[in-house]
Amino acid sequence: MHSYEKLLLENKAWAAEKVDDDPEYFERLAHIQTPEFLWIGCSDSRVPSNEITGTQPGEIFVHRNIANMVFNTDVNLLSVLDYAVNHLKVKHVIVCGHYGCGGIKAATTNVDYKLVLNMWLRGIKDVYRIHREELNSIKDEDTRVNRLVELNVQEQVQNLAKTSIIQRAWKNDQRPDLHGWVYGLKDGIIKPVFEMKAGTHIDPLYEYDGL
Repeated sequence: MHSYEKLLLENKAWAAEKVDDDPEYFERLAHIQTPEFLWIGCSDSRVPSNEITGTQPGEIFVHRNIANMVFNTDVNLLSVLDYAVNHLKVKHVIVCGHYGCGGIKAATTNVDYKLVLNMWLRGIKDVYRIHREELNSIKDEDTRVNRLVELNVQEQVQNLAKTSIIQRAWKNDQRPDLHGWVYGLKDGIIKPVFEMKAGTHIDPLYEYDGL
């Protein structure tokens, strides 16, 4: 049996178990999606948003990419954000990184990861540059990388606040609140590291008029 075939068998067993426990489960799920949360997380397979938060399908709208980045040129992310904020009316947007993130660690090196990954990791290098003094004062490499994980989450939350999508929702609906969290692979605990309440003022250079 090929490895992918095992996934299909596991899926059938999971679906059967769900129906045994609740015969109307899939019928009900097919007709409702009212999540309160948009989760912007890392693509790392060890950080499944539903499992680590104890939530069910339909409760969290999810976008994932390497190192949970928020780029103002990423149409994929912005379309997810737009849909979540303006159509699903989410109340909270969570950027969740994780300690020991390979993308964060890679960005602290001078390794050439070739064109596409170099482009992506540049955004993390920019975060390092902004916080260079603090990070360079940390001698232990793992501790320094984990601090960069926290600072990167903070910067990505601020990048969300710089979008007209978030600013318009703040002005018109007083939502969503923005949260920066970091998940610990070693203990399974989520640590809140940054927060912006709806309506928080940012650098005026990034605030839009006439929303």
